[in-house]
Amino acid sequence: MTGSPDASPAGASAPPVVPETMRAAVIDTTGEASSLHEATVPVPAPYNSEFIVQVVAAGINPIDAKTRAGRGVSAGIPSFPAVLGYDFSGVVVKSPYEAHPFAPGTEVYGMTMVPRTSGSYAQYVAVSSLSVAKKPAALSHVEAAGVPLAALTAWGMVVEVAKAHQGQRILIHAASGGVGHFALQFAKYFGAHVIATGSTRNQEWLRELGADEVIDHATTRFEDAVSNVDVVIDLVGNVSDNTGSRSLAVLRDGGLIVNAPTGSWPTFLAEAADAGMRATTYKVAPDGDSLSTISRLLESGDVRVFVDQVFELGHAAQAHEALESGHTRGKIVLTIPAH
Repeated sequence: MTGSPDASPAGASAPPVVPETMRAAVIDTTGEASSLHEATVPVPAPYNSEFIVQVVAAGINPIDAKTRAGRGVSAGIPSFPAVLGYDFSGVVVKSPYEAHPFAPGTEVYGMTMVPRTSGSYAQYVAVSSLSVAKKPAALSHVEAAGVPLAALTAWGMVVEVAKAHQGQRILIHAASGGVGHFALQFAKYFGAHVIATGSTRNQEWLRELGADEVIDHATTRFEDAVSNVDVVIDLVGNVSDNTGSRSLAVLRDGGLIVNAPTGSWPTFLAEAADAGMRATTYKVAPDGDSLSTISRLLESGDVRVFVDQVFELGHAAQAHEALESGHTRGKIVLTIPAH
């Protein structure tokens, strides 16, 4: 006698029950950090190859704060209340199909596609199976939640675009931040000579991460201390002391500058062209394959993530205020309650 067409595979246990609603940190309109508040919202429905992941921890990124404030990708928010947050680490509770290798119970981490989908400041996310990787066993969920967007951005800028290699001179601005501390480590791992800018308190820490030269931006104009650079990884732009424009002067002829922060340097491409430099912006994609490669570096200890501060979901507004203070070393992470 054969089973019914929708019978579970032999030996499979019943999947976890996914509730209809969840706790989340939301905004009802764009504005100050105080606009973030906790609310009960529907659990997003998965479609096609999407998982439902129960979120244990969610990373905070500058793009979250920009979007909350009415910049960033806020124009794409389809409706309010809106759940922000790209980074998550958690546990699969619903897989796209029964034989999927990431079965319910698998610990995963990755990125959502805010504002196309609901974000990770919530108990559950619906996310494409192409956007996740298995969580490195060596990392806690809090540590893992600090990785995806920042590490994938750094990987794209340093490895895929700049093609970091032995003998290359790479200058990284804001090297102590979320993206910056990964960019420094990736550049060093692939053999580049790394020059890092950072605040006074982070000088020794940047050396510990592998920087060959460290410049204190509070006391030294970097263009007075360095020249003949092959690549500038620009994580500041012109929002602070025209850092971007000043960077063009330290590049060798035909050097490359890669700029990431959205809206940080509106005249970027024109200025670089006038200076005879190669230039490109960079936009990160939620790439599970690249994240799996980064996972191996995290597992081996060749690269590490630093989590500076941890907040509970109900304190998401304070987490944004801490981020916007500009003094974060590494990442800020939210912990998400199970109930």
